[in-house]
Amino acid sequence: MINPFKSKKGLGRGLSSLIGDNDKIDRKKNVSISSLVRNKYQPRKKFDEISLEELTNSIRERGIIQPIIVRPSSNEEDKFEIIAGERRWQAAQYAGLHEVPVVVINVDNLKSLEFAIVENVQRKDLNPIEEAEGYKRLIDEFSYDQDKVSKFIGKSRAHISNCLRLLSLPQEIIELIIEEKLSQGHAKILVGLDNAILLAKKIISKKLSVRQAESLV
Repeated sequence: MINPFKSKKGLGRGLSSLIGDNDKIDRKKNVSISSLVRNKYQPRKKFDEISLEELTNSIRERGIIQPIIVRPSSNEEDKFEIIAGERRWQAAQYAGLHEVPVVVINVDNLKSLEFAIVENVQRKDLNPIEEAEGYKRLIDEFSYDQDKVSKFIGKSRAHISNCLRLLSLPQEIIELIIEEKLSQGHAKILVGLDNAILLAKKIISKKLSVRQAESLV
């Protein structure tokens, strides 16, 4: 069978490299859309509505071209947990499809999280907080360190460290980052500051650039 995963440049490991020789891969098949469940390790929480609507229209016209990658659910019989392709799954529901094409693989929780992070980072679909939370799960739940995350993702250790530091910000600022009211560059300046919330509000109200914000610190 032709491997349905293709490596992409710019990342330490592509999806194809995450499939070991011992991972069982079932051929592409169609399953009921209701038999799919969300990946509990999916780092992505927010989907762009305009992009999702465009994908919905495309699927309505042409169907799903690239199969959704799934594994058997460990909690629900006859269900499949999505490893890669949750956006396609959501769009397929909006498009009114009853069945979707899938490829079933047998992977553990670590591989499930790795797949989800790789897919989203490759496509730049994660906001900075989702990206940081994905890295944190690798560290907290699977004993990765920052060096190992860096090598796995193909980004510098400084990038990984800066992402993780964002999680130390007050929740109010984290929400501003998620809502794209505050950029990652601005947020990095605020880490560790006692008056971070006050400065964040000033950056937004005055529409300050990162360089202008740095002059306030």
